[in-house]
Amino acid sequence: PLTEKDHQDILFAIEQELDFIALSFTRSADDVLRAQEMIAAGNGHAQLIAKIENQEGLDNFDSILEVSDGIMVARGDLGVEVPIIELPVIQRNLVRKCAQAGKPVIVATHLLESMIHNPIPTRAEVTDVSNAVYEQSDAIMLSGETATGKYPVRCVEYMDKIAKRIELEPGLSFFEGRPIEYSRENLARSACRLADSLNSPAIIVITRRGLLARQVASFRPQTAIIYAFTNMSSVRRKLWLIRSVVPFMLEFSRDPEKTIRNAFERLTKRNRLLNGDKVVVVSDVNTGDGSSVSSIQVREYRESPEARASGVQDEGLDASPD
Repeated sequence: PLTEKDHQDILFAIEQELDFIALSFTRSADDVLRAQEMIAAGNGHAQLIAKIENQEGLDNFDSILEVSDGIMVARGDLGVEVPIIELPVIQRNLVRKCAQAGKPVIVATHLLESMIHNPIPTRAEVTDVSNAVYEQSDAIMLSGETATGKYPVRCVEYMDKIAKRIELEPGLSFFEGRPIEYSRENLARSACRLADSLNSPAIIVITRRGLLARQVASFRPQTAIIYAFTNMSSVRRKLWLIRSVVPFMLEFSRDPEKTIRNAFERLTKRNRLLNGDKVVVVSDVNTGDGSSVSSIQVREYRESPEARASGVQDEGLDASPD
């Protein structure tokens, strides 16, 4: 059960306008629901990540997953609770279930443990990190390596290099066979299939609250980066967690075509597209009468020399507030 200190910590997170709250030692769906009630009561917008790190959390995982915004596989404490030889199987099963549910999953702790004291990782650690990337986890997270370790920056650099190399290989595609419940999920899956068939380098998603971008990402496009455009800064920040998504802020026009043109202009300035690229554009736009209009388009990118000349150097990720 949640304690008074948990309540105070959640209130502090709301006051600081944090985007995520990680709930340690989640034992049941009730733990998650109580924390979400506290967040709602404080008018917070934080999403709740359930940390799975004990046997009770494993036993109740399906119900926890159903009500959580995301999952963290916290292998440090979990490895104490379960036989250590079972841990790789448990990790893979949890990641697979998250993929099937379309929920983000973080693999955390003891990834590069030796680098707390040593400047290079062991071969076993490189393989461990690689497995999490092969499983197509949304994020891999360091803890003690950067909190107390001697080489925090090098740890991040190694994680980045390993992830970028392994992402060039086919992943395990745990999402395949996932049941489709809503029309928006069909839209998202179709966008990914279309991008894969065209070998498209980009999927542009126009999304206010981020749901459509998360659903597109959950179907794991093979080559395309998902450029998510939203007009809400809190949504943009949350989308950084999601695999394959690079979020941008963009003021939306009443004219959907103008919004799409502005999105292309932003990507042009960031040198994200090449002349002749086939780009999938997906949107689910609310209309004035309360209904929505869904669309998927394929556009062949054509740039003007002036547009490229005015572009800025892309440093890999658009982390600026615009």
